[in-house]
Amino acid sequence: MTNNNQHIPSGYKPSPLGIIPEDWEVKMLSTSFVVQGGYAFKSEEYQENGIPIIRISNLPQNDKYVNLEDCVYCNETESVPNQYHINKFDLLIAMSGATTGKVAIYNTANTAYLNQRVGLFKQTSKVISYSYLTYLVTSDMYDNQLRTLLIAGAQPNIAPSDIEQLRFPIPPIEEQNKIAEILSIWDTAIAKQTALIEKLTLRKRGFMQQLLTGKKRLKGFEGEWERIKLGEIAERITRKNEEDNQNVVTISAQRGFVVQTDFFNKSVASETLDNYFLVHKDEFCYNKSYSNGYPMGAIKRLRTFDKAVVTTLYICFALKGETTNIDFFEQYCESGILNNELVKVANEGGRAHGLLNVTPSDFFNMHMSVPSINEQNAIASVLVNADKEIEIQKQKLSSLQEQKKGLMQVLLTGKKRIKK
Repeated sequence: MTNNNQHIPSGYKPSPLGIIPEDWEVKMLSTSFVVQGGYAFKSEEYQENGIPIIRISNLPQNDKYVNLEDCVYCNETESVPNQYHINKFDLLIAMSGATTGKVAIYNTANTAYLNQRVGLFKQTSKVISYSYLTYLVTSDMYDNQLRTLLIAGAQPNIAPSDIEQLRFPIPPIEEQNKIAEILSIWDTAIAKQTALIEKLTLRKRGFMQQLLTGKKRLKGFEGEWERIKLGEIAERITRKNEEDNQNVVTISAQRGFVVQTDFFNKSVASETLDNYFLVHKDEFCYNKSYSNGYPMGAIKRLRTFDKAVVTTLYICFALKGETTNIDFFEQYCESGILNNELVKVANEGGRAHGLLNVTPSDFFNMHMSVPSINEQNAIASVLVNADKEIEIQKQKLSSLQEQKKGLMQVLLTGKKRIKK
């Protein structure tokens, strides 16, 4: 039965956060948690091994777990009080910087230390369960309140007391546990799907290193590979943007060609684009910027657009003739095999604009080894099919993540109730 005057369904009630179930209450996080600040370590205490010190950089933007890849360490010391010790499954939060408010779980068995500007959720009562909290602080409700807190300051930062005063609709503890249990099923499925993608990606990398170097040959192929200069199969593109194309893109090592306004959240191009290069679909560009996983820059093929406008800092080119399979060449570039050649031609100390100092002349004089066109076709088929398999699994992962997000939206607000 629904109250038509207030449009409140039977079994629900109004609250400061909207309509919630009658047996739920709006509570601040301080009801059950305090946020413990970190310890002020000195940089001279950092070393290459020992006890991990968890800094803001270890709370990645797009992962739910603390990342120890870029971690610093210190000796085990009695000078660090127990309140700054981190244990497995502790929930941490970034208190300042670009990732302010980002929450991540420490899922490593070894004890770690909490650095300043990182907070730790400590439970003080069981009104809100710890497992339920991990979903609250990754929900849209949390993000919306966080944005309100951060909107005033130019430098993102937040105080522990601000986090503790965030308010959420809270069900009885039994329902909290059931909701957390249901969402954990999706977490398990997501973790398994992520592991499968990592396994397939690792397998594909192995294929690339074996097949693109000739260390492993596909059945029916033999004979020596030909060593050629890149300039024998590719020609430089210096086509100016005389048609005033406005599709300005940048090259991301991880994402390929990306619309510049999407990548930087603003336009960084000149007002006049006629001096930029205009590249066509299936042409390539070399971005000489070095980044994680691409120490010698990235060579990418334009796939997404028919035409795109790029900075003249890129070296743009197209394959010529019919002796090179474009998919084979793309995979060859992506494998990193050309890095050995790029190291030879990158001038020491010449990193203007944050770019490797590789001239077009040196670039096209680099060598690569290639098999016959028939073997290129066969190798490309294997690697492209491996990419397709990975993409299918990524789509399944995305679907699971969307399903979980949808469940959180209805379960954490009480719009959908769990049967007793």
